Amino acid sequence: MRILICEDSVLLREGLVRLLADDGHEVVAALSDTTGLDEAVADGAPDLCVLDVRLPPTWTDEGIRAAIALRSRHPGLAVLVLSQYVEERYASDLIADGQGSLGYLLKDRVADVREFLEAVARIADGATILDPEVVGQLLARRRRDDRLQSLTERERAVLALIAEGRSNQAIAQTLFVSAASVEKYITAIFTKLGLEQDETGNRRVIAALVHLGHDTTGASS
Repeated sequence: MRILICEDSVLLREGLVRLLADDGHEVVAALSDTTGLDEAVADGAPDLCVLDVRLPPTWTDEGIRAAIALRSRHPGLAVLVLSQYVEERYASDLIADGQGSLGYLLKDRVADVREFLEAVARIADGATILDPEVVGQLLARRRRDDRLQSLTERERAVLALIAEGRSNQAIAQTLFVSAASVEKYITAIFTKLGLEQDETGNRRVIAALVHLGHDTTGASS
């Protein structure tokens, strides 16, 4: 896989380069800020871009704005955003743009090399993966939503796992229930949330998270 990295921390940037290269990926560019990012994407034709949320010169939202812009200009480009802390507003903005596969992970997750590399591969393959901490905050923000209040405790647990990008089988294993039970829970969840049932994993995750984090469907909240 061809990967572009945009990270201002030299240690983390070089660590990611080494980690991804050792896993057989080609790092086509490793930038310290967004200067020249568009040119690097055009020249390197990456399959995945990994960006820090906060980049020079202001260290506020340069990275997230660059990620949203890249997804707008290159709809098929997978994007993984790394953040030091849970930035709920930025996560919501990224999810709400609805353009292709994405990931939003806390930088601490990089320390679990196997899990991080699996996330990179899944995002590049079209999955949407959000850090469990991000999912938890998005769920908490919408806890007063009547639609969410209609969910049972088990349905909430299934919804949180869906939002993390888990497959039905993985959800079943995590909750120690059958795959058939998971399918029933998912059907009930989408019915109660007023969402059309969809069997494509990426679309169902984005639809659920748009409702949970940044509702753009016009439904009341």
